[in-house]
Amino acid sequence: MGDRRHTSTHYEKELQELKDGLLYLGGLAENAIKNALQALVERNSELARRVIADDAAIDQLDSENEDRCIRILALRQPAARDLRFIATAIKINGHLERIGDMAVNIAEKVLLLNEEPQLKPYVDIPRMAEITQKMIRQSLDSLIREDVDLADQVRREDETVDNLNEQVFRELLTFMIQDPRTIRTALLIMQIAKNLERISDHAEGIADMVIYLVTGKSVRHNDSLEPKGRMA
Repeated sequence: MGDRRHTSTHYEKELQELKDGLLYLGGLAENAIKNALQALVERNSELARRVIADDAAIDQLDSENEDRCIRILALRQPAARDLRFIATAIKINGHLERIGDMAVNIAEKVLLLNEEPQLKPYVDIPRMAEITQKMIRQSLDSLIREDVDLADQVRREDETVDNLNEQVFRELLTFMIQDPRTIRTALLIMQIAKNLERISDHAEGIADMVIYLVTGKSVRHNDSLEPKGRMA
């Protein structure tokens, strides 16, 4: 009995370390977005370069989390709910690493934009960034709390970001039509908005995986939980 209790306790510690690793990775990814947008608004090239350099830490933690998942699968041979959690963790880990990549993409565009005159004050893009950071936080909160309602709320926020992206696109298109000299700058800003829209998609993907963890059902291709219902 003593050995079984020790093994179970150690196993629970491994699962908790994996959760902690995902939360830490999420914090790094969220901070990368915040810094990239601050670099944009303040035209701060040094901060943009820091975002690019800091991506190495995100990549390292991504690898460590993946190794944890593989080690648990190999040594513990989890079944049922634990197996679903490991599968979920692998997917979430990938989403968070790609969010870090999107932040780097934004920082790279900032460096190019800082070589050009500012086209206009930023309004919708900081709003998009604010929503995406909130989506990341809430999606990870829903994982820790196993809160399906919160995860579904994150999924619904994606539409708001999509609408803002379309609004940015239309506004910048008007600039380009009126003055072709603004095309390069406008295209760079469009790419930043597109990266934020993709970050929103990844946050939604995390929420999808939380719903799968809790209910055992895939909702990736559904607009909400309602059509498919929930498992008891």
